[in-house]
Amino acid sequence: MVGGGRLTDWVSLGVLASWVPRDAVDDVVAGTGRVARRAGGKLPPHVVVYLVMALALFADDDYEEVAARLTGTLAEWGCWDQSWQVPTSGGITQARQRLGAEPLAELFARVAVPVAEEDTDGAFLGPWRLMAIDGFEWDVPATAENVAAFGFHGASSGGQTAFPKARVVTVSECGSHAVAGAATGGTTGKGSGEQTLARQLYPRLEQDWLLLADRGFYNWKDWCTAADTGAALLWRVRSPYTRLPVLEVLPDGSYRSVLISPKLNRESARRPVIAAASRSEALDPALARYVRVIDYEIPDRTGNGKGDVVTLITTITSPGQGAAAVLAQAYHQRWEHETGNQQLKTYLRGPGRVLRSGSPDLVRQEIYGYLLTHYAISALTCAAATAAGIDPDRVKFRRTVRIVRRRVTDPAFSP
Repeated sequence: MVGGGRLTDWVSLGVLASWVPRDAVDDVVAGTGRVARRAGGKLPPHVVVYLVMALALFADDDYEEVAARLTGTLAEWGCWDQSWQVPTSGGITQARQRLGAEPLAELFARVAVPVAEEDTDGAFLGPWRLMAIDGFEWDVPATAENVAAFGFHGASSGGQTAFPKARVVTVSECGSHAVAGAATGGTTGKGSGEQTLARQLYPRLEQDWLLLADRGFYNWKDWCTAADTGAALLWRVRSPYTRLPVLEVLPDGSYRSVLISPKLNRESARRPVIAAASRSEALDPALARYVRVIDYEIPDRTGNGKGDVVTLITTITSPGQGAAAVLAQAYHQRWEHETGNQQLKTYLRGPGRVLRSGSPDLVRQEIYGYLLTHYAISALTCAAATAAGIDPDRVKFRRTVRIVRRRVTDPAFSP
């Protein structure tokens, strides 16, 4: 027994409320003006929030089955009035429409923070918390509203996908896979690209983060925006398309260089900036930024007999703060973000599954429900792994989800 409730309930749906607490839910519901319009409603807003999260946990079940699973646990927490009845699917849809996406987005922004501790294995590089940014896509129902809002990926090139796709760009913690920031959009039209969505996230970076990013995210303006937050950056760039003059070769094989604004595109304009940088003079940050460059080769990664040269740029300009080999190894922690995406899309949603929602607002609501549920489970596994002194990767996300869904205790879960 836990607080008068069944331990099995606490282990399962309780994880949602332990990391997404009721007071935070109530605050965002009130702050977004979505409080219940009348007393005695079947599905008050706070219940709908947890229901949307539970829909992500039980993607195979219909609305009424998920609601039935949820109400018993909520009753034990004092969040469900016994006079209420489990509503029909139509009633649940109407309740979701009344709530909308904004409270879920605000709730995620409030509660989703990095969860690794200093002794969490693989979570830090020196003083920096390892974070990564990347994007992924969701298939959504092909209603007229969704098609208009999200579009079919590849339609302009004749390779149109079967379903419209919503795009999500996230910043996640490499050590725990917990998502700490998200932006959503479509896959076609203005403002649909990963770079555009990522711009919503850069102002939220923290000074103790080391943000890893693949080459699709680099451009001058975004690099400056991210760097100005005080966060450390380690991004791959497209070489040789990014012009990186060698100012000084460092003992670890990396070299000092300078990024120059595309406004100074002509060599005649770039030359004096490079000369000043060679003398280590102060640069106008609106026109040029010092960086350190790390080049290394991955031999025959694609199997075509050719090596793949990786070019990284970083704000960590001193090898004493991070040797080239150490930073190159750290960059490959970016693939932890791909693992987190797989957890969301394959283990929670299910491979090839289309989201439930027929309108853009409910699609966004559903996506944030998935993000909140994934966050809660990631936080749980990270806390368990840290307490056991092991890497969170050793606590299998798929198995954790199965245990949560079964609503039974399993001693093998504890690492």
